[in-house]
Order: sequence, then structure tokens, then C-alpha cells
Amino acid sequence: MRTVRDDEGDRYLLVKRSAESSRVRDPETGEERHVDNDALTPVEGESPLETAARGVPEHVRRVVTVARDDRSLGLLAEIADRGPVGVRTLLDTYDLCESDLHGLLAEFRAAGLVEEARVAGERGYAATEQTAAALAVLRE
Repeated sequence: MRTVRDDEGDRYLLVKRSAESSRVRDPETGEERHVDNDALTPVEGESPLETAARGVPEHVRRVVTVARDDRSLGLLAEIADRGPVGVRTLLDTYDLCESDLHGLLAEFRAAGLVEEARVAGERGYAATEQTAAALAVLRE
């Protein structure tokens, strides 16, 4: 399987190539259609798996990539569900040591999944709108 681009710059997965046309799959919709070979150009340096992943909205891919296990995904979901949560509350409530908690929060911040917030005058974190939207998609 290869990644190809049509004349308009849209990327597809090449499913099957014949003499005059190719069957391609749209990574966003999963729909397949036939396109003239002359209208397709191979995309060099992009894995077909990367192309397939582009069918998942970027904000959802970011959550899935950064929250790589149940514990980190659960922490992110709790922050999103509870609203801004203070760091002390996170430490007192969940089974994370301070180092693990701060490591996860740093990764979340770097990825734009959470932002710092003041909670009862202390440092805390709130989920970004993109995180809330991604979690809504994942929970469907």
C-alpha cells in the first residue's frame, strides 16, 4: 500500500492499481473510489500508516498519543470532568506520586491538553477545549 496525492493535493491510500485507473481509499471517510492513474502522484517519505492516521481528527490523535495508558488517560479525563483541579487535590485523590503526577502534567501541557489554572488561590490545571472535544469523541 502507498500514499498518493490527486491533482487537488488530497492524499489517499492506494488500494489497487490497474492499467488505467487505481482504487484509492480516503483516510478520513474510509470510502473507496476509482481515479485515473494520470491524476495520481506517489507521495514520497510518508508511510501509508501515517496517512491512515490522518483520518482520525488531530486533537483525538494527540490525546491518544500523549495519554498512552489507562492511568494517564484517566488523569486527563478526571481533569476534564472535574474542571480546574488543584495540584494538591490531584496528589491527595489519586494514586500518583508527586514525580509521576508532575511528569504527566508536563507532558499534557507540552501537548496543549491542559493549561495552568488557579484553584482556591493555588496552582491547578484545567483541560483545554480540544481535550474536552477529543474525550467526547472517544467516549461515543
